[in-house]
Amino acid sequence: MRKIIPVLLFFFVVFFVACSSDKKPSLKIFRYNEAAGITSLDPAFARTTENIWAVNQLFNGLVQLDSSLNIQPCLAYRWELSDSGKTYTFHLRKDVWFHRDTCFGGVSRKVVASDLVYSLGRIKNPATGSPGSWILSAVAENGIRALNDSTVQLKLSHSYNPFLNLLTHVYCSVVPKEAVEYYGDRFRAHPVGTGPFVFKAWAEGEKLVFRRNPLYFEKLHGKQLPFIDGVSVSFIKDRQTGYLQFLKGAFDFMSGVDGSYKDDLLDADGNLQTRHQGIRQHRMPYLKTDYLGLLASAHPALANLNFKKALSAAIDRRELIRALRNGLGSPAERSFVPASLMPRKISEVKHPEKSASEWLQASGVTVSPDRPIVISTTAAYADVCEYIQQRWNALGIPCKVDVLLPAVHSKSIADGALMCFRKSWVADYADAENFFSVFYSGNIPPAGPNYTHYSNALFDRYYNEYNTLANANRRDLALKMDSLVANDIPVIPIYTDEAVVFYHHRVKGLHPNAMNVLQVKTVEISE
Repeated sequence: MRKIIPVLLFFFVVFFVACSSDKKPSLKIFRYNEAAGITSLDPAFARTTENIWAVNQLFNGLVQLDSSLNIQPCLAYRWELSDSGKTYTFHLRKDVWFHRDTCFGGVSRKVVASDLVYSLGRIKNPATGSPGSWILSAVAENGIRALNDSTVQLKLSHSYNPFLNLLTHVYCSVVPKEAVEYYGDRFRAHPVGTGPFVFKAWAEGEKLVFRRNPLYFEKLHGKQLPFIDGVSVSFIKDRQTGYLQFLKGAFDFMSGVDGSYKDDLLDADGNLQTRHQGIRQHRMPYLKTDYLGLLASAHPALANLNFKKALSAAIDRRELIRALRNGLGSPAERSFVPASLMPRKISEVKHPEKSASEWLQASGVTVSPDRPIVISTTAAYADVCEYIQQRWNALGIPCKVDVLLPAVHSKSIADGALMCFRKSWVADYADAENFFSVFYSGNIPPAGPNYTHYSNALFDRYYNEYNTLANANRRDLALKMDSLVANDIPVIPIYTDEAVVFYHHRVKGLHPNAMNVLQVKTVEISE
């Protein structure tokens, strides 16, 4: 373990002596462990969930999502659409200040419209190298401008309904030009934003510390946010150790369930074991679909529609969820899009009218043991794929599971080198379009995430029209696209996930949403 510089060590001792398990806290600190680590605190590079969670405490964008995934004001208190939905005009609050920092001479300054022009332009600029540049791909050239100090206008090259939802992503946070230029490459480890918490210290791989922002602009029930004094993030890589520390009370919060402790924590239905007194559980639908992608050109059998129906019908999704996931998740028996984004009547959901063996017989396909169906996956999901392998083998379909390193798995999928691969799609923004984008022919790699190389001219036409319509007129097109994908089977949806978080009874005001984005500004911690 590398040594912490004396100043940083002194800070941790003074600021977090209250966090030790044998002393009564004098400060209200929200503590959690991030086993996967954090690579950057620059919102332009907030690609992973781990980075997003941290960045979300430090920065704000024009708009934000509430716990029900409704778009709410943030830096912009109101906005208008004009020019057939191609021009967005945002009116900014006048009481938002950047964090006090050396880049401002040790003080602060107010946020003005030119800061948004700079921040969004930085994301859009290819030279920045931000993985979030796609969010602004619909913005016209020179389409970001300040009309005055409190008004920002964004002009799109074409009408694009999901655009406002995209702006809720932390990629679109406001950053001060002074800080980016002052710190240069070090901005990733010395962020300056407007958020409810201020960066204090980061010993990478050991501890990350935020403290309360006394200048924060948001209030709840007339009280200024945030309610607590700070946030402490630890980086214990071993998830079992992190879990035990959570049970002991060293951490206030834990997200997700690892196989190493899931049976100790949850019963077969996904509910908290009764022996864990003082811990609360919150379950919610998660905008994440786990699926098998099928590359039809990689194996002759995968070009046969009835054969693919047999593969899908052979998977008992409910049994899989109960046996391998302790009841967490919902069977994705037909649709790739989570129901919370695209509600449908029961009558609109058509289930297979034949058994797996009947579909296989109808296909007329025989798979040779010399050329089996190969499911490629990573170690984290080997059990799921082995379950599916057993079901397919029992049907008489030779199948093997190939476990790859995550980086190799991802690259092989992007390169079109895998015939059948387990993957998940997690929403970048709360719109069904994000899930339909996986099947748009314009998104075949390297252009986008259409990893099965699915191409259907009618789907593409619906997709392009869907993006230009107002919300009230999109439902019928969504159902049509959903039906096309379900009938063509470029993917076999397995389950839509559940986000599950755990926290101690002393934590109040935690409001998770289906995007599974951690928001601490409304949290209160009792003694």
